Amino acid sequence: MEPYGGGGAPPDARLAPRPELKRERVREHLLTVIDARRPGDAIPSERTLCATLGVSRPTLRAAVDELVATGLLVREHGRGMFVAPAKITQELVAEQHPAGAPRGQGGRGTWTSRVLELRTVRAGARIGRKLTLSPAADLVHVTRLRYVDGDPIALEQLHVPADLVPGLTVADMEGGFYAHLRERRGIRTAHAVQSIEPTVLSEEEAALLDVPVLSPALLFDRITSDTGGRPVEYVRSLYRGDRYRIVSRLALRDGAADHPAADAGPAGAWWGTVE
Repeated sequence: MEPYGGGGAPPDARLAPRPELKRERVREHLLTVIDARRPGDAIPSERTLCATLGVSRPTLRAAVDELVATGLLVREHGRGMFVAPAKITQELVAEQHPAGAPRGQGGRGTWTSRVLELRTVRAGARIGRKLTLSPAADLVHVTRLRYVDGDPIALEQLHVPADLVPGLTVADMEGGFYAHLRERRGIRTAHAVQSIEPTVLSEEEAALLDVPVLSPALLFDRITSDTGGRPVEYVRSLYRGDRYRIVSRLALRDGAADHPAADAGPAGAWWGTVE
């Protein structure tokens, strides 16, 4: 083997860990720390973590920034870093199976609502088409904030044909709306078509959801129909990207005989809902 000369990098330089590998090691360590703690628990300081891992502060902060952005850690100025609240999970289910309200980690999480606005408006062309109504038809338009255990999670804009819910009140909308339709109006919701896409929050939306402007969010667009196929609701909802995630169960071809969901069709056949 030729001795090392002046050309090229010395062996120890060629074998030195790349910065991205250091960040990955730091990230894995932080995930282990997070897994061992509960939401709201503090994690060690930057100084302690740097000393433990033998990395610089910029390397540590790059990994922490990623975990803050994905909603696993929370920074509090002057206090330190903490494990973030557990994310709410929405499970996508096949259309043959009923969908339920998303739940927090371990099944926890109590959903509540606060109505910000309730008024009667004209359907207009776009929403009229979605609900198969005349543009001049009256709709009840409701804006409400959804909370889980007191934390704002979603901002919803609901549109309901006014003749289906005469006398609808704020109190009616602060409980479960589908339960209200079923128990008070005799309307049984049966299925929905829902799309989901990423977006960012405006200044007003971010203020209501208590996150920074331009924070990531999930935009849900849903049309719900009753047992007779009549559209009864059109909803656009914004869910906080740092507190909400989507999980789907997939039946693969080899198991299709045991899993009817495998024949559910294209992505549009999967949906979930929130009361």
